[in-house]
Amino acid sequence: MKGDRTGSLGRPWFAAGFGITAAIEVIAALIGFVGLPLAQSGERFDGVWAAICSAVGLVQNAPSEAPIVRAGYRTTAVEIVPQMLQEPSPEAIGRGATLALRCTMCHGAQGLSQADSPNLAGQSPIAIYKQLVDFKTGARLSAVMAPLMAAPDDTDMRELAVYYAYLPRTGERGSSDVSPPRIVANGAPMLGIAPCGACHGDLDSKAGAGWLGGQPAVYLRAQLLAFASGARHNDISEQMRNIARRMTREEIDAASLYYANPR
Repeated sequence: MKGDRTGSLGRPWFAAGFGITAAIEVIAALIGFVGLPLAQSGERFDGVWAAICSAVGLVQNAPSEAPIVRAGYRTTAVEIVPQMLQEPSPEAIGRGATLALRCTMCHGAQGLSQADSPNLAGQSPIAIYKQLVDFKTGARLSAVMAPLMAAPDDTDMRELAVYYAYLPRTGERGSSDVSPPRIVANGAPMLGIAPCGACHGDLDSKAGAGWLGGQPAVYLRAQLLAFASGARHNDISEQMRNIARRMTREEIDAASLYYANPR
């Protein structure tokens, strides 16, 4: 009949279905946005809006009376910007070469180690500078590096970084006929692990992320295990700790051996 619509609220079955659907949506929203946040241990209910923001991952400012939670260890104080240490002067590189004479026992005369220490030749200057500062402040612990970093000041550390970055890099990542392991090439999306190249890429890399190609497998494995256990904690925002603790021992070994294998 004219004007008789199937989807009219005047029809009992349609009204009942609409009401049931709306009720299910309201109940689901209450459970997801209020019930589940309240089920978290240590949570307190600060209102429906706060619960909704928490459920969707929106960061809210802590109440003024809430205590500030600080790490029980020193954290890195280096603020990284991509423009750091760009186009150094020849004088700065030369002074860095003189300072580097103290580093040759572990890192080699040309920045290439024979003692399973990291290779510094051609490394990102930002990555080197950050690690030196962290060793000096205690954000990264090392019985060897800590006393060596007691004397150098900020200028010294910058000059060391640009000198090692100036040296030619040898020992590229992975041989051309070896496919990267899955954890390197694809990461583990279901576990929130990005591919290694997302930060430590071949053609480009995240500012402050070290170059991994040709690094000793023993060193790479030791650092991943240290991140996983929390023994090393100078990564910004716990990025490496969050990744390493989700990796299996087999994945850690595979990634270490792959990056250590030169062409």
